[in-house]
Amino acid sequence: MKRQQYGRTPTGPGEYREGTAQLARPKEAATLIVVRTGAQPTLLMGKRAASHRFMPNKFVFPGGRLDVIDQRLNVPGDLSAPVLGRLRKATRKTVTDRKLRGLALAAIRETFEETGIIIGQKTAASLITKNPVWRDYLAHGVEPPLEHMDFIARAITPPQGTRRFDTRFFLVHEQFIHNDPEQVSKISGELNEVHWLTLNQARKLDLPSITRWVIDRVEARIQLDPTEQLLQSAPFVRYLKGNMLLEEL
Repeated sequence: MKRQQYGRTPTGPGEYREGTAQLARPKEAATLIVVRTGAQPTLLMGKRAASHRFMPNKFVFPGGRLDVIDQRLNVPGDLSAPVLGRLRKATRKTVTDRKLRGLALAAIRETFEETGIIIGQKTAASLITKNPVWRDYLAHGVEPPLEHMDFIARAITPPQGTRRFDTRFFLVHEQFIHNDPEQVSKISGELNEVHWLTLNQARKLDLPSITRWVIDRVEARIQLDPTEQLLQSAPFVRYLKGNMLLEEL
């Protein structure tokens, strides 16, 4: 695991709030980068509502906090060995594989909840849950395509923020979009203006610095064969004593 240390890094206006408040403990979260390839690859992104205290009006990938149900949900399949191995790195010994798997499921659930896009593959299994979001998702006769999900980055919000997240970034390709990709919708109200954007279109928007950096990683990754993509390392960005640390997982 390679580690690099950088100097203090500036943050964009409204992205993180400076202050002397007691450091907030990061909450586990996950986000999903859905890629449609072609002459000009596009990414699914949305604009956070102005009422949000965390990154208002920023364009981001769909995602959110890990929920208990994401860890308890029993579905067929599992993350590939290389992906699970990268997720295990730089984690506490108490973090279970079920929790890491739950983060991938959280990314799928949040994408469905925030955009209406169903990331799944057909299944004959009878899957049952009382959670309303997962129940609606499973009603479409699909299961999460865990073995085809890539883990491409991890980032922890700088300690100055009053709201902090330890976020894993997952990537999945268009063949696992189960419904019409153009029929995006605002289900939860978390995201407004949900769009498919080319990489250049996305870069022109008001993005969090970490999202802009991840887009560069996505661009390099999708040039590779899908099988080779799953074998690539995942950068881990965190902060220590005001300095940004970058590790390759």
